[in-house]
Amino acid sequence: MEKKNVKPASGKLGVMCVGLGAVATTFITGVLMVRKGLSKPVGSMTQYDKIRVGKGENQKYLPYKEIVPIADLNDIVFGAWDVFPENAYQSAVHCEVLKEKDIEPVKDELVRIVPMKAAFDRNFAKRLDGSNVKDAATRWDMVEQLREDIRRFKAENNCERIVVLWAASTEIYVPVCEEVHGTLAALEKAMKADDREHVAPSMCYAYAALAEGAPFIMGAPNTTVDIPAMWEMAEKTKMPIAGKDFKTGQTLVKSGFAPIIGTRCLGLSGWFSTNILGNRDGLVLDEPANFHTKEVSKLSTLESILEPEKQPDLYTDYYHKVRINYYPPRNDNKEGWDNIDIFGWMGYPMQIKINFLCRDSILAAPLCLDLVLLSDLAARAGRYGIQRFLSFFLKSPMHDYTQGEMPVNHLFQQYVMLKNAIREMGGYEADETID
Repeated sequence: MEKKNVKPASGKLGVMCVGLGAVATTFITGVLMVRKGLSKPVGSMTQYDKIRVGKGENQKYLPYKEIVPIADLNDIVFGAWDVFPENAYQSAVHCEVLKEKDIEPVKDELVRIVPMKAAFDRNFAKRLDGSNVKDAATRWDMVEQLREDIRRFKAENNCERIVVLWAASTEIYVPVCEEVHGTLAALEKAMKADDREHVAPSMCYAYAALAEGAPFIMGAPNTTVDIPAMWEMAEKTKMPIAGKDFKTGQTLVKSGFAPIIGTRCLGLSGWFSTNILGNRDGLVLDEPANFHTKEVSKLSTLESILEPEKQPDLYTDYYHKVRINYYPPRNDNKEGWDNIDIFGWMGYPMQIKINFLCRDSILAAPLCLDLVLLSDLAARAGRYGIQRFLSFFLKSPMHDYTQGEMPVNHLFQQYVMLKNAIREMGGYEADETID
């Protein structure tokens, strides 16, 4: 059937990754291997999931690409920025996420992906100290250099469209400041005045992407696009934004398991979560100021799923603690432990233990693919601003907190939002509701 108001996915799609570390190289290498028929995109909703469309005799289950015009993997061109000068092949080998047999077949393509100099401020990630960084006099200069990078990459690779994906480290926590982050004019003024306290480097990437007509995806818990100034920029440029923080391991479990407790009307006394992680992200998060950014993101999940105002007997005053510990021997193989103290009939206590031994970048890579393809789709469908339907993939979904809006963290409600958005962009009726 004819796709509803969605431009076709013609020409090349440039995917520019901020960061060329474990997540980005695993994502890129996987896509290149899938294109050669040497691997499978396991974990990718856009490549595997099927959605029911139609009702009664007309109902059928279709893959996304048969409902909406999603870009073909063969049309993707990769670029990146990074504080380290290693090309994608060198970085993939160095990160030790993938085995040699899964890297070598696409070595020639990976070697050609050489990172541009990063817009970087060591004050926002004190554990990193790379040499491949821009010399920018002000934050505005940083923005202008990034815009030039995007324009040059697009021209040199003959790309029709660009998507910018943040796959870099967690920055230190930047509290929302109404005077700087409240309006686009105030943010631009702060950039030009070189306000390095309130304007994080990630904001420069987001602003540059939107200014160049590229959707922006925030894959870390940074304060970046979840501010009114950036919402205004997205409205002005008619571009989609999505964030924040890839929902990979422990929070994926939490957003899927907490609904069991809530649906069954069991009480919660406490939920203690701890992680061990040894990759570059773990190193950065070993700095307390950076961990606080992640902590805020991870703590937000339960509060919107188990709502005390709706069930005061069950969810008032429960204790929620999250910890991340840097442990180099594990490298990218993250382990998450959850201890959940619940209570049931007549208040009798029970416990649940979850031990998730996962691979951080292996879980993040398909999320990167889906977020890129669906953000590109949203742009071609004329959707702009916060893309709430992408909350399925994100740990701390964006929402308009200035209007008292609560984020949707319930995994199965997020899935309904995702399916309905795909249906609507494909010209079908949205036929599921979130209660």
